[in-house]
This record gives sequence, structure tokens and C-alpha cells, in this order.
Amino acid sequence: MRNYATAQHIGGREEQCDATAVYTAPGGARAYVLLDGIGSTPSVRDWTRSTARRLARYASRCGDAETGLRNVRSLIADERADADRYMREFLPQACAVVAVTTPGEPLTVAWCGDSRAYVLARGHVRLLTADHNLRRIYPPCETYPQGGNRHRVTSCFGSIYTEEETLKEYGHPAVEAVTVPTEACRLLLASDGAYEPIEDNGADLADSLTGDPREAAREVVETAIGWGGPRPDNATALVADLRS
Repeated sequence: MRNYATAQHIGGREEQCDATAVYTAPGGARAYVLLDGIGSTPSVRDWTRSTARRLARYASRCGDAETGLRNVRSLIADERADADRYMREFLPQACAVVAVTTPGEPLTVAWCGDSRAYVLARGHVRLLTADHNLRRIYPPCETYPQGGNRHRVTSCFGSIYTEEETLKEYGHPAVEAVTVPTEACRLLLASDGAYEPIEDNGADLADSLTGDPREAAREVVETAIGWGGPRPDNATALVADLRS
């Protein structure tokens, strides 16, 4: 029986441009990947799906989330090197989060953009990632209670900015990563269309992460769509039960 499941809803968009992929390398390392395509076109949809599979294969074979994410991001940049900077802005882009489990090793998580990773352990949900968007750069304050635009990402696959330019412009690396000590937990990867409506309504994600992985992923997505307003975003959740 699989320890993971994915649920998706197209929301009010024309295309489902979120994508997930799971791949297990021969040595037992497994990568869980979620990509959130920027835009809503068939070309973004198709590119996001193929890139999610590519990242899952690469990260699992590396056995490390950050190494896999950085290398695939660099490969995409190299493939687009012949396009001028203006044209590159119109090529498909996506936010990405990847988690890698390796037998006997801690969980590694890496991301670029505002797709998130959470773990549920001992009844509490913990956010592992920090969004790459303008709200992080300009947090809410008394003068501007909403802060910067959370839908304007500051790093992603396909970005025109290099690692050095991202750090100089926004004050954070193009790719960030965390290592989580090994323990029995439930992993959640979520696109912004899945976590934002739940967060905006002040709900506890733990309330949706019950049942088996399929039930939990479906509950996260259905709750998000229900609170997503008249034109909800694509919503995607990947839930996996991890052993210590």
C-alpha cells in the first residue's frame, strides 16, 4: 500500500498548472515534488508536468533535495541561455518544492517560490519553508497591513535572475533548504491555492490532515476550494506518511 497520495482541483482557472511527481531511486531514496506553474496556459501545464517528473528523478538519484533542486534549476537556465533576457520572461516558469527521504538519513526539503512543505508530528503542524515572494521582502506593518504582494514571487524555476542576482535584489537565496531530523510524521506539500485559503480563514491545517493520505490530501484541497472565493486558484496537496 502506498504511503502517499495527491489531490488536485482546477479551481476557477482555465488549466491545471500544478503538478506533482514521486520517484524512488534504486538505493531507496524517494523524492516528493510539487510544482505550481505560473500562468494558466497549455504550454505552462505541459512544461510543469514534465519538469516535476524531471526534478523527482534527479533529486531522488542525488539523495538530497537541495542538490536536486539547484541542479535542475541550473539545467533549465542553461537550456534557455540562448534566449535573450526579455524573451526568457515569457517562457514557462514554476514555483517548486521537493522533499527527499533516504533510508537512515534525515528528511531534506528545498524550495524556490511560494509552494510550501509542512510536517504534522505529535498533533502539531510545522511549516518548513519560507515563501519567496514580495510579502517576505515587505512584511505587513502598521502603514501597509497587507505587506507586499504575496502573489509576486521572487524566485522560481525559469527565473531570469541568477543566484547572485536573486540574493542582491531580494535578500534571500534563489534556492533554500532545511534538514529535518528523522521521525514518524506526515508530510504535506501544498501549492498556494491549497494553503492560502485555509491560512486566511485562520484554520488549523492539522484539522484537514486526518485519515489516510488520500483522504487527507482531498480534505486539504476541498477545504481550500470551499474558502477560495468566486474564482479559486489551482489547488494541489501531496500527503505522505514518513517513518522514523
